[in-house]
Amino acid sequence: MYVADSRAGSPAPASADGAARPPAGRRRAAVAPTVLALGTVSLVTDVSSEMVTAVLPLYLVAGLGLSPLGFGLLDGIYNGFSALVRLAGGHLADRGGGRHKWVAGLGYGISALCKPLLLLVHSLTPIGLVLAADRTGKGLRTAPRDALISLSSTPESRGRAFGVHRAMDTAGALLGPLVAFLILRATVDGYDAVFTVSFCVAVAGVLILVLFVPGGKRQPAPAEQPERTAHGDRPTLRAAVGLLRRRELRRIAVCALLLGLATVSDSFVYLLLQRRLGVPDRWFALLPLGTAAAFLVLAVPLGRLADRVGRWAVFLAGHVALLLAYALLLTSWHGTALPYAVLLLHGGFYAATDGVLMAAASDGVPEHLRSSGLALVQTGQALARFACSLGFGAAWTVWGDRTALTASTVALAACAAFSLTLRPRDKATA
Repeated sequence: MYVADSRAGSPAPASADGAARPPAGRRRAAVAPTVLALGTVSLVTDVSSEMVTAVLPLYLVAGLGLSPLGFGLLDGIYNGFSALVRLAGGHLADRGGGRHKWVAGLGYGISALCKPLLLLVHSLTPIGLVLAADRTGKGLRTAPRDALISLSSTPESRGRAFGVHRAMDTAGALLGPLVAFLILRATVDGYDAVFTVSFCVAVAGVLILVLFVPGGKRQPAPAEQPERTAHGDRPTLRAAVGLLRRRELRRIAVCALLLGLATVSDSFVYLLLQRRLGVPDRWFALLPLGTAAAFLVLAVPLGRLADRVGRWAVFLAGHVALLLAYALLLTSWHGTALPYAVLLLHGGFYAATDGVLMAAASDGVPEHLRSSGLALVQTGQALARFACSLGFGAAWTVWGDRTALTASTVALAACAAFSLTLRPRDKATA
């Protein structure tokens, strides 16, 4: 018996149109217990991962002396290597007929085991291998986790469900850099202490997943049954890739890929801010707190807004916020409000795009291929961001940070404008 199972109870009966309805005399909960349980797992896990992420840029550039190009390579691996296994994770979860939890658990476990390995490596190649293994774990877990959120929510509330999950996830991202900052100030071998504590917290996240997240699948509504039968009960790789024949999902995947090609890595944004403002090294780990705080505050409101006015409109508005953040970094303004404005826009970008994109993609994917469909979109986006990290690091090394950011800003504006022409029909407001 899982705690989430005991709270979830029986599935809500379906109406004639196939939509789930709450039992008579009972109000539907704001979000499903599964979403809250997964949010708790993500909160704890993000404390662990963001502890490392907060100190990694400074550790690699200032501590190990890597060039911007070398850091761009490692940052690309850290953020994009998971693309190579996301499809595998999504397919394994779908093919297992209810193994979403256990595939996600495998991914969380692999990432946890990588944290203490950072204590043993001190050069480019082994660090790259450890980061690649860590991102392999992330790639395995992301699509099954998002599929569990989608399957436990109704179509009209998916934006809110993803918003609640991302808000809890971001609470961990808010705490992680703060914990890292306190450890760095309180210890002599600060980086080693950060990696050790990160491992312990990651193990706690895996235990919460095992004990409190249910592994079963939502019972499909009657309207969903014909589609499942038509595609067969056993998902295949061919069926997963064939999802791209669906016009709406294909357009979402293409837009996510194009916009990802011009999305500068978070680490580079923080390094640019540090250079512009002359932030001391000891305060660097606090910069991600601004992004996380804005993400935390805005995730649920923007998720609910996406359910009401349209998910794609909110998604593109998030990229407009990112454009404004880049523009501020390119100006000559050095006021005290600059970091707050940039980090607020940066966090708003994630609040308007991260969970909203998954909610939009869920609308065009049948239940029995939900993990695979979400993995397709995530894979394109992750590969694009991998390419952007490499390109931005190379441009910074050759032409300087200002020229590199200018090129990324122009590219993002062009990709956002083109995405307007590919705008899919939004079922949230249909």
